Amino acid sequence: MTSIAPHMEAFLRERLPLERGASINTCDSYAYAFRLLLQYASECLKVRPSELQLEQLDAPLILNFLKHLEIKRHNGQNSRNTRLAAIKSFMHFMEYRAPSALEQIRRILAIPAKKTESRLVKHLSIEELQSIIDAPSPSESDGIRDRAMLHLCFAAALRVSELVGLRLNDVTLQPQASVLIHGKGRRQRCLPLWKETTAALRSWLTVRPAASAPELFPNARGQPMTRAGFEYILRKHVKAATERCPSLAAKQVSPHVLRHTAALVTLRATKDLRKVSLWLGHANMQTTEIYTRVDPSVKLEVLESIVAPKLRSGRFRASDQLLEALRPQNFMRSQ
Repeated sequence: MTSIAPHMEAFLRERLPLERGASINTCDSYAYAFRLLLQYASECLKVRPSELQLEQLDAPLILNFLKHLEIKRHNGQNSRNTRLAAIKSFMHFMEYRAPSALEQIRRILAIPAKKTESRLVKHLSIEELQSIIDAPSPSESDGIRDRAMLHLCFAAALRVSELVGLRLNDVTLQPQASVLIHGKGRRQRCLPLWKETTAALRSWLTVRPAASAPELFPNARGQPMTRAGFEYILRKHVKAATERCPSLAAKQVSPHVLRHTAALVTLRATKDLRKVSLWLGHANMQTTEIYTRVDPSVKLEVLESIVAPKLRSGRFRASDQLLEALRPQNFMRSQ
């Protein structure tokens, strides 16, 4: 039997960051997937997570775990495939460390990813976005922090991991306000800031506790803000904003919805997909093309540049005898 704990630690501490050059966000995502898997396996097998053996994580258990994600945790197909990708990456790592379990590992590697639906991205209207940004109270330190977080998240089209990972030295206010963002795949991008966003950040830096963590936005205990922490803050302000903007009640607003909204606003303003891709920090511009399917203004340019074929004018006349007989006047005459 092969204890899984030391191998998983080596995978997360050496394989991913050192050998593969994975970013901190990727390592955190993989670690979260393994935590869900080990918790599920522990409950099913009645074994403590630290005592689990590799041989116990067979293909049937992995398949049941993936079903558990979709049914019990209500994960979408993309999230399910992301967890499966983390598991497969670890199993590739174990092929050479546990050759005795090779057959079991290959069965897990053969589990297919689910085909995902290509849906339109969810986004907010400008009125809905403004209501959310106006929700935090500017008379309280937490409200000033939340307002700066929301404004910056939208202005720079940040992923939630990028937002909570920002440090004080990543923000420059003079002479031109800008923010240095540490994105996916260790890619950095530097973006200028609106004067409104700059003003919100200045207000927050004025009241920010000096003894807090080096992150730009610490939580109420002075510790680094977590992804779940910001998601809670966003939900709280969306609930408050719904009273002024009732259309928010029908929408599920996540941090990524703010990013999608920023992308669409940028696309409508610039009409340039390359600029949107650079603003969002996409490695491949094909990823950015999903926004062209949402924005109708891109299609309107096509309509304006193409001459539509003309339709022949005319009037429909019923020639069928049954249809003629069913006309009201004919039916009444027969009576």
